[in-house]
Amino acid sequence: MTRKQYSPEQKLQIIKEALETGNASIVARRHDISTSLVSKWVRQYKREGTGVPQGEKQRKTHNKCPVTIEEHKKMISENEKLKKLLGEKELEIEILRDLLKKTNPHLPIK
Repeated sequence: MTRKQYSPEQKLQIIKEALETGNASIVARRHDISTSLVSKWVRQYKREGTGVPQGEKQRKTHNKCPVTIEEHKKMISENEKLKKLLGEKELEIEILRDLLKKTNPHLPIK
């Protein structure tokens, strides 16, 4: 039985799907591959910024990776800031709703 070979582009697509969904097992089932393999690729991507481990032979097309490690880290940082801001805004809205309930109890509030 021969092993299936995945191009760096295929690996990157699968990695991005797993990161977007947050569930490697669903992505693995969709592509008919092992969950542990998808998880391994995601770990390598987070650690190295690529879908191709350093020890593997890299193809010319791999150099066209759309996101560098620095850009990936910057996006993660920005994502964390946005999550924090969203949480603060949700808290602010909840406080304002409570205040509105106390000052105008006859108004229906969602």
